[in-house]
Amino acid sequence: MTAHSTTVRTVPGPTDRVVVVGAGVSGLAAALHLLGAGRRVTVVERDSHPGGRAGRLDIGGFRLDTGPTVLTMPELVDEALAAVGASLERSLNLTRLEPAYHARFADGSTIDVHTGAEAMAAEVRRVAGARDARGYLRLRRWLGRLYELQMHRFIDTNFDSPLQLLCPELARLAALGAFGRLAPAIGRFVSDERLRRLFSFQALYAGVAPRRALAAYAVIAYMDTVAGVYFPEGGMRSLGTAMADAVTAAGGEIRYGSAVNRLERRGERATAAVTADGTRFPCDAVVLTPDLPLAYRLLGRTPWRPVPLRFSPSAVVLHAGTDRGWPQLGHHTVSFGAAWERTFDEIIHQGSTMTDPSLLITRPTATDPGLAPPGRQLLSVLAPCPNLRNGTTDWRRFGRRYRDHLVDTLEARGLTGFGSAITAEHLITPEDWSAGGMAFGTPFATAHTFAQTGPFRPRNTVAGTVNAVLAGCGTTPGVGLPTAVVSGKLAAARIAGTAVGRGRG
Repeated sequence: MTAHSTTVRTVPGPTDRVVVVGAGVSGLAAALHLLGAGRRVTVVERDSHPGGRAGRLDIGGFRLDTGPTVLTMPELVDEALAAVGASLERSLNLTRLEPAYHARFADGSTIDVHTGAEAMAAEVRRVAGARDARGYLRLRRWLGRLYELQMHRFIDTNFDSPLQLLCPELARLAALGAFGRLAPAIGRFVSDERLRRLFSFQALYAGVAPRRALAAYAVIAYMDTVAGVYFPEGGMRSLGTAMADAVTAAGGEIRYGSAVNRLERRGERATAAVTADGTRFPCDAVVLTPDLPLAYRLLGRTPWRPVPLRFSPSAVVLHAGTDRGWPQLGHHTVSFGAAWERTFDEIIHQGSTMTDPSLLITRPTATDPGLAPPGRQLLSVLAPCPNLRNGTTDWRRFGRRYRDHLVDTLEARGLTGFGSAITAEHLITPEDWSAGGMAFGTPFATAHTFAQTGPFRPRNTVAGTVNAVLAGCGTTPGVGLPTAVVSGKLAAARIAGTAVGRGRG
């Protein structure tokens, strides 16, 4: 996959030495592409390990992934590794999950989400009849066309002007209905309410309710339900480790336990990144991957916008090591409450937690039992909630009570004895995300409203510093592990130009 042929505005002057601030997947992807383009790269990371938001925690013999649990589009990681002659196949042992998701509904019905067309059509026929099965196959083709049009021209692309939108692909996207609303677009293909939820709930990760999200964001459903969901042996932490190992093997340096707190400047150029203990890392160019407010603070400039940035909802995550399992759970289980539209109003508009929550339950030990002691299971329960700007909850006081609410909800939905089965646990609330440097306590960064999409999203260049480039979820192209990897590639292209994105060879 190569960047679009439009001329990209690049960093002027020398770019031989590059400092990347942050060893998350965006920073590591940038480092790999820059190393492949012949740059000398130093990655400076405040934590003691790579991964960034794809964090890690070991408690009581359980190996927790504290960040993303869903891996899609691994070929994007492979492309970054290929820049230095490495490969995903040699670096990670990936399992393609089948089914990708198991969904459970308030009425007791279940749907397995298969990524194979025939298997999923058969499942849709089982739960919703032949008409929706035919509709699903049309939906699948529509999702594929959306992805092909968007990936090459609107996602894997650096924007310097909204005028870049004026291209034949824009008209084709409009013809596909990409600029309408997501929920009605899905409803054109399938009538069963459960199926509509399954192919639209992903919009919440982009920070928008399905009824308000652009239909273009169905590309997230494409990644989840068509392209496939994977899991690396050793957990999601293995992804950051593999990318970091490739950086050092290619001659890059990674300095852990070093928090950058300022940039030295000469005029409009950053000349060094300086850590809290005074260590200087001289640079010709710098890639900043922290959340936007911190990146702007380092640059000493916040770009003007006609309206303030909107941030996505957050999430509470309960990680639980248990002494028993529940056979009805898949690797990924989506547990839908009876309420639907109301839940989005609660967390986005009312600033309150969901009274009837829909939850993502991940059981990584279903695929990799080695993440827990023998005979034990590891579960992560994700509950969307308001971010700290929109919400009114005092999580320091309310966190434990909400944890108990999640346990009670899961027990009522069939996980009998869940509370008493927990032998080790770790709760993450918006306050914890905030303490980790995530703006307004959300790991999902800036929302994908229309005014924060494509060329209108905060750009990866900031006026006033000509040799600084941004990467990560807050900037282009957006939220999610695949797009974070792409953001690193796009940042590298700003520095190294056409030398980036050529892939193997």
